[in-house]
Amino acid sequence: MRLRSMAALAALSLLLAACRAPAAPTTTMGQADDTAAETVASTSTEPADEPTDSAETSQWGLPLIDPIDVDPSVDVSIAGSSTVFPLSTAILTRWIDEGGPEYSIDSIGSGGGFDRFCSEAAIDIANASRPIDEEEAAACEGNGRTPLEIRVGSDALSLVISPGNYFAQELTLEQIATAFSLTDPNATWADVDPDFPAHPIQLFSPGADSGTFDYFFEVVWPDLYDADEPSPILSSIAEIVGEDDNLTVTGVAEDGCTEGDLTTTCAIGYFGYAYYRENADRLQTVAVEGVRPSAETVDDGTYPISRPLFMYTAPSVIEDKPQVAEFIAYYLNNVNEVIGDVGYFPAPVDALQGAADAIAEAAGW
Repeated sequence: MRLRSMAALAALSLLLAACRAPAAPTTTMGQADDTAAETVASTSTEPADEPTDSAETSQWGLPLIDPIDVDPSVDVSIAGSSTVFPLSTAILTRWIDEGGPEYSIDSIGSGGGFDRFCSEAAIDIANASRPIDEEEAAACEGNGRTPLEIRVGSDALSLVISPGNYFAQELTLEQIATAFSLTDPNATWADVDPDFPAHPIQLFSPGADSGTFDYFFEVVWPDLYDADEPSPILSSIAEIVGEDDNLTVTGVAEDGCTEGDLTTTCAIGYFGYAYYRENADRLQTVAVEGVRPSAETVDDGTYPISRPLFMYTAPSVIEDKPQVAEFIAYYLNNVNEVIGDVGYFPAPVDALQGAADAIAEAAGW
């Protein structure tokens, strides 16, 4: 009886086992990861080397970069021209506001920017208010960086005087050269032109590392510039304010120049148009050879001291950091929307298209 009971129990166990659902196959962690990877790979449609948000292109044929999609772990460093600084800062602010990474940017002058970019290979983008020179380009090549020039806008180098100045609203290039060559600490405006009242004169200039300084030198003393002679400004009574153009703003605006009082000093300085635009309530521009700086006179070429604005990078930099190309593409796609508010002027269409083509080629887009 006991044996029959045990046999019955065994038979029942076999029957129950047969009725159970089959167990799910087991998968190891490694197998699960491989399966997931295969699934992602099979559903991903974006090539790894494509720029972020590249489904559409801008009027320049560049991808429409969404800053929020750019890798925030990679830093992009920018330094150089004090003139380009406000424009690059405006673009960078928009970039950050749209979720992009915060990049470092320094105002150290065009020459200082080229030193860091070429000689030290310490930054990714150099801002410049003049073209790179042969010595700087050779230093770049020596560090495996072939300079890639990116035109971003135009500027009208502006001579400024205070609102109280009643006689120097128009100057010739010859008068400007005379003024910024004065070496006598007791010089007056009558030494610039005997028809001017004998107010004491005060001069403000950026430093020799500035692209603004270089361009002013080139336009005002072209023969000395071409002969590689030192600028007369360096031995003049001019106050060299370095790269802080706000010192020129303050020095000129607060000169105290007063008609009828020849004891009051009447100052003059120069910088990019954006700094005048920002302080137009405190300054007035000087007409050079009868032409004042404006969008119209820059565009038609009649203002004699307008100039291009640049950024520089290198294909090797872009190869190491694709984010550099993404930022520059964003810059070019947006620059004409902000450049007027900053106080500069759009670059010619063909120059912007050339810049876009150069970046696209370097990035492999």
